[in-house]
Amino acid sequence: MSLNALKNACNQTTNRNPLVIYDDSIIHAALEGLIEKGLAWDAHLGRVAKYGENITEKFKLVPREIIVLALLFLRGAQTVGELRGRSERVYHFENLEAVHEVLEHLESLAWVHMLPRQAGRKESRYMHLFSDTTEVKMEDAAAQIKIMRSPSALQEDKLKKMETELTTLREAFEELKKNFLDFKAQF
Repeated sequence: MSLNALKNACNQTTNRNPLVIYDDSIIHAALEGLIEKGLAWDAHLGRVAKYGENITEKFKLVPREIIVLALLFLRGAQTVGELRGRSERVYHFENLEAVHEVLEHLESLAWVHMLPRQAGRKESRYMHLFSDTTEVKMEDAAAQIKIMRSPSALQEDKLKKMETELTTLREAFEELKKNFLDFKAQF
């Protein structure tokens, strides 16, 4: 792939978590790092440099492992069912157990980690361990949990907001009234 094709792939906005906007320098630096580690190659045969991956050969990965890792890279932490459903167009897993076996194998290589089950979730999720961070990051719980508030609490918030607005309007009205009376007194 060319640098431009890689940039377009990295900055794609559908089916990505997190969404990113990388420029050429960031992508080129990442490519150089991968090339140094023997995980990618470059070829300058034509007008445009082309890049490819060596990961599958270096680590002897099979298609089912490649697709699971790719989905975890692109979409973040996912359940076994989500991985099976999202891989269907590229690789057909017979059942959830087949996906689970791949995850267990990748976990034995320390490439994948099962996250603790979150409150309100039926299944545990898996994430890849290829990032630079040393600790496992959980998704922001505040974004995941919707706090249910009673109607009276919502009404109290609205009432406080309206009272504040009313006070502001009264102050503005009094200021206008004073300015008008001062103006009228001039004639």
